[in-house]
Amino acid sequence: MSTAVETASSAVIVAIDGPSGTGKSSTSKAVAAKLGLSYLDTGAQYRAITWWMLNNGIDVTSPAEIATAAAKPVIISGTDPTGPTITVDGEDASGPIRTQEVTSKVSAVSAVPEVRTIITELQRSIAADAEGGIVVEGRDIGTTVLPDADLKIFLTASPEARAARRSGEVKGSDLAATREALILRDAADSGRKTSPLAKADDAVEVDTTELTLQQVIECVVTLVEEKRTAA
Repeated sequence: MSTAVETASSAVIVAIDGPSGTGKSSTSKAVAAKLGLSYLDTGAQYRAITWWMLNNGIDVTSPAEIATAAAKPVIISGTDPTGPTITVDGEDASGPIRTQEVTSKVSAVSAVPEVRTIITELQRSIAADAEGGIVVEGRDIGTTVLPDADLKIFLTASPEARAARRSGEVKGSDLAATREALILRDAADSGRKTSPLAKADDAVEVDTTELTLQQVIECVVTLVEEKRTAA
């Protein structure tokens, strides 16, 4: 049984950022599960609000319409890394938010400042409530959402490696088209005015191009354990 001192010292907040296809989600979930931390996929929250808008007739090409509707859906994220959940207005959204339609629209919705303000506040409250510590993954966690995180990690990989991984996840997908879509998503996420995808100055960069998923997980676990020891 953990003592109070052990629990306090192990309650680290870990921010893992990076573009799509770098292994963020798989790595973050595995690291959180291995170290007994909570887990939050912030991208799923942006997907959830995008899905809600598409379902409710909001014109997702209109920043004004998106801004007006941003506070309406109630998004709840479960933080168990072995079975993360997400609901919107009480409805399980874990499957629907992964459709191609949502994927193609999420950058536009998440670029609207009102959306980012609401979701960022939600993310901060979840992290603050994670008494045992949490791994939070996304694109602006170390720079905007949790700038005081105990450990910041930025995962990268070549566009080719990322496209190959994404194509492997989606049956029958075209590798060249997947690569092109990733590059376009990078440009949209890095170029937006509000909380762009960026590496924090004090983040540890891990290039996953030549690494297996297990190697990436082991690398991140080591970094977290070093941070815990130093705390």
